[in-house]
Amino acid sequence: MRKYETMFILKTGLEQEVKEKLMNKFKGIIEADGEIEKIDEWGNRKLAYEIDKNVEGYYVVINFKAATDVPKELDRNFKIADQVMRSIIVNVDEK
Repeated sequence: MRKYETMFILKTGLEQEVKEKLMNKFKGIIEADGEIEKIDEWGNRKLAYEIDKNVEGYYVVINFKAATDVPKELDRNFKIADQVMRSIIVNVDEK
């Protein structure tokens, strides 16, 4: 298993239930073939630049270990979820 870190930005104005549903969906994808080490919800923050006329977003960072196919599936789900404005997944080097 490799270590990864993902950050995604959700649209602001979403109800708490919708945020939790999305988080549970993404956690389920990771936990299917990996394990979550840490979830850090940063909350609403100002974006560096405007995205689809939004100036704020709800930031979430997840550190996890998983097989190499998990990030591909996670990225696919980020792209099809309308509530996700931006996302990134990076491989974390172990030193």
